[in-house]
Amino acid sequence: MNLEIAAKRMSALLQVRDRFAKEKPFEGLTIGMALHVTKETGILVRTLTAGGAKVAITGCNPLSTQDDVAAALAEEDNVEVWGYKGESDEDYYKFLNEVIQTKPDISIDDGCDLVTELHQKHPELLEGMLGGCEETTTGIIRLHAMVQDNALKIPMIAVNDNKTKHLMDNYYGTGQSTFDGILRSSAILIAGKTVVVLGYGSCGKGVAMRAKGMGARVVVTEVDAFCALQAAMDGHNVMTMREAAPLGDLFITVTGNLHVIRQEHINVMRDGVVLSNSGHFDNEIDVEALEKAATNKRRVRHYLDEYTLPSGTVIYLAGEGRLVNLAAAEGHPSEVMSLSFCGQALACEFLVKNKGKLPNEVITLPPHIDDDISKLQLEAMGVNIDALTQEQEKYLASWQEGT
Repeated sequence: MNLEIAAKRMSALLQVRDRFAKEKPFEGLTIGMALHVTKETGILVRTLTAGGAKVAITGCNPLSTQDDVAAALAEEDNVEVWGYKGESDEDYYKFLNEVIQTKPDISIDDGCDLVTELHQKHPELLEGMLGGCEETTTGIIRLHAMVQDNALKIPMIAVNDNKTKHLMDNYYGTGQSTFDGILRSSAILIAGKTVVVLGYGSCGKGVAMRAKGMGARVVVTEVDAFCALQAAMDGHNVMTMREAAPLGDLFITVTGNLHVIRQEHINVMRDGVVLSNSGHFDNEIDVEALEKAATNKRRVRHYLDEYTLPSGTVIYLAGEGRLVNLAAAEGHPSEVMSLSFCGQALACEFLVKNKGKLPNEVITLPPHIDDDISKLQLEAMGVNIDALTQEQEKYLASWQEGT
């Protein structure tokens, strides 16, 4: 049922699926995936199998698999699934390697764990691969580090760099779904609270926008000068984390970096604050340090843990410090994931069409693919736009006419 509901809201991706069903661009290929196994990902899987692919999929986060979706996909032809919500670390990596054992021709990754496993433990499989696709900012950061170390051995499409991904999924999707997870786990009122947003990239901008819209006072912490400047120009208070720590009621990390909330910050926080993370990995909040410092820990609500410090201060942690929008909720709305997964599907097709022609680098898709995805979504929304006249096209292509 959840897959049916998602499909109704993912019309742009369904148009891609219909074309793939006719053209079969992935006939004879295996696509290995490490993505959040959600209802929206299920529609992407069906899009790829419609195009002739065999799909092997596991999760990319121990708490993000939706068990009903995994079970439903396991019943479908040409699909193998590994994963369950609440995986142990051992099972998480075991499942990644199950996907690798299918010898994928193309990888689809969210966070770069699948590609890392391939490079570190199964380099013999890389030579036969067409390449891979990466979904999220954290994964792109890791891929660029691989390029810097001369370690990347296959072409990788940076799907996250599509405008229809990072300016839509990261901004609108993360902004909404983060608060969905926070509210389900904590049930706190946002209005009147001081919300500290750590990081002001596309995700941080979306989170800050939603917080402000719900009546919060927004504080932003940053290490990037331009992002900090943007936050200040957007009307937010910008300060260091040390300054913000005693002021916040709710802290949301979206940096892609580790330990941006440390024990030194937690020690000066107010009683009853809520900590949450919407970055890919669970290391943005130093949960291990919090565990060691606490005199007592208990689960008090759906994916909300209460930690009591020696001072008597109580700190609440949502979603175990993992992606709160998937640990405590259902992830991004289907409409925004339709855009992201159009990008994934068309990136796979791009790898097939350019077999043997691409360098072992991080590659951004051509702008016309972004434009095509935008048109599909506008059509799905019933929105019409203007077209350039011949005179306007000629003017934009010329340089002689001036003031």
